[in-house]
Amino acid sequence: MSASPLILSFGSVNIDVTARPHRLPRPGETVHADGYTIGLGGKGSNQAAACARLAQDLGLRAALVGRIGNDAFGTLAREKLETFGVLLDALHQDPENPTGLALIGVDDSGENCITVAGGANMAVGDADIERAASLFRAARVLMLQLEIPMDSVIAAAAKARASGGLVLMDPAPAPSEGLPAALWELVDVITPNESETCALTGINPRDKAEAAQAAEHLVERGARMAVVKMGGRGVWWQDGADGGFIAPFAVNAIDTVAAGDCFNAGLATALARGETLEQSARIAAACGALAVTKRGAADAAPFWTEVAALLG
Repeated sequence: MSASPLILSFGSVNIDVTARPHRLPRPGETVHADGYTIGLGGKGSNQAAACARLAQDLGLRAALVGRIGNDAFGTLAREKLETFGVLLDALHQDPENPTGLALIGVDDSGENCITVAGGANMAVGDADIERAASLFRAARVLMLQLEIPMDSVIAAAAKARASGGLVLMDPAPAPSEGLPAALWELVDVITPNESETCALTGINPRDKAEAAQAAEHLVERGARMAVVKMGGRGVWWQDGADGGFIAPFAVNAIDTVAAGDCFNAGLATALARGETLEQSARIAAACGALAVTKRGAADAAPFWTEVAALLG
C-alpha cells in the first residue's frame, strides 16, 4: 500500500512570547499587559502544525524541515510539534545557534505587532535539504515562507519541483527588493496578504477588482496561480485566465496572529487532496477565519471537523 499524501513545510521554527496589552505601544512608550503566553511559532512550524491538525481526519501526513537550537526553547518547540503530529525526522538541532524567538503584542481588538530574532532559522541551508531528500521526493505540496535565507528557499523549491511536487509560496515577510526571478519560475501558487501584494505588485487590494488586477500581475510575473488574501474583505483566486472572489466568513475575531498560516495550511491540505484552486481557496478562507477566533499561533489552528461545519 502506498504512503498517504505528504505536505512538507520548509521554514522557520520559533517560540512565541506573546503579551496582551489593551493597546499596542507607540515608539518610546511602555504599556502594561494583562498577561503573556509562551508557545510554538514561526511560519514554517505554524503551517506544519496546522496541516498536521487538519490531516488527522483526512488521511494525509505533514512534515517539517527546519532548525532549532540546543536550548530549552528548542526542546519546547519539538515537544509542541510532536503533540500536533508533525513528522520531525528532518528537524535539525543546531549546536551553534539559538532557537528562533518572536516577541508579539496583541491588543484588545486583535491587532498585533511582531519582532522576530531568527536564530537557527537563518542557518537553514543546503545541508538541511539534503538530509530531507526523501521527504522532498515524496512531497505532494511544498510549503515555503521567507523567514529563512532566500537561497535555501529557491533550492528547496527546485528540489520539490524536480520530483513533481507543487510549490506553495507564502511571500512573508515580503522583501523590499521583491522576489528574485529564480524563485518566480518555481512557484505554482503564491498567497500574499494586502501588504505583501502591495510590495510585490504596487497594488493595494482594497476590493475584489484591485485584488483581481494584482493577481493577474502575480501570474504575469511567473506564478502559475495566485491567491490574494484581503483579511476581512475576502479572497481573490486566479488560475491562469480563470479567477473569482470568495466572500469572507463572518466570525468574531480576537487574535489575528495565526490567520495567514492557517489559511496557507488549509490551501495546501486541499490542494494535496486534489481540490481545484477555487475550492481550495474557500477551504483556506474557512481555516483562516476559524484561526482568528482563538488565541495563539499554532494553537489557533482549526480541526477539520470545525472547517467542515463552517463550510456547511
